[in-house]
Amino acid sequence: MPIGPARMPLFDHLGELRMRLVRIVAALFIAMCVFYPATPTIIQFLLQPAAEYLPHDDAGLIALNIFDVFGFFTVRFKVALWSAVVATAPIILWQVLAFFLPALKPNERKWFIPTFAAGVTLFIAGTVFCYLFILNPAVQWLTEQGAGFAQVFPDAKAWIDVFINFEIAFGFAFELPLIVFYLVIFEIIPYAKLRESWRTVYIVLMVISAMVTLDASPITMLLMFAAMVVLYEASLLIARLVLGKRVKQQKEEAEREAREEAEWQEEWSATKDKIRKRLDSDDE
Repeated sequence: MPIGPARMPLFDHLGELRMRLVRIVAALFIAMCVFYPATPTIIQFLLQPAAEYLPHDDAGLIALNIFDVFGFFTVRFKVALWSAVVATAPIILWQVLAFFLPALKPNERKWFIPTFAAGVTLFIAGTVFCYLFILNPAVQWLTEQGAGFAQVFPDAKAWIDVFINFEIAFGFAFELPLIVFYLVIFEIIPYAKLRESWRTVYIVLMVISAMVTLDASPITMLLMFAAMVVLYEASLLIARLVLGKRVKQQKEEAEREAREEAEWQEEWSATKDKIRKRLDSDDE
């Protein structure tokens, strides 16, 4: 797909934006038409980590409940839409990339494609991590809260929304290495500062883990916190390897500023001592 020139009249920019939005909508519509008939299979796959805590029908399939006549279509439409978004993500991201890329400088463009690839990979890793390690203990903990006074009578819309929100939250949470990498590369926060402030960062990650894990289960929060700590440390290591020269310069700059601050404090203390001695001598 072609990328437009950097300088265009306003209405040409608006025309290009409309064209790319039409392509995105068309891709989503076609994908939704493909996925809509397969939504029952997709739902069974999505709920599989919690299958042991859900009721089943005579065929052994997970049996959810719909409480209104529009619920059947609403659930299938939502699942088909999210499936279409995932399937057409490369097309959507490329259209966004092609629209904004001409405005970037040459030294900024070289990072865009690696960022795109890393972002997609990390998001998929987050959803897979959630599917394999989070959904089962989360649903187990939640269903155990009703032991002794209630039984599971799952509403399809509510349960599917929770599972989709879990997947999206973990997908975005796994973008942490990109955030850390660009904080260092654009010198927003020096590497040395991130390295020295690890205690504060860990506390922030713990808070984020508590916010992302919707079930408030200590098990899922600890799993999420451990994953984010590993990602944070890995991102710092990658930043140091890829940007070793810049990290070294940032460290030297921080040390130089610390020395200058210490020298200034020493000079100021000496000046104050001289002024105090002179005042004392004048008083005598």
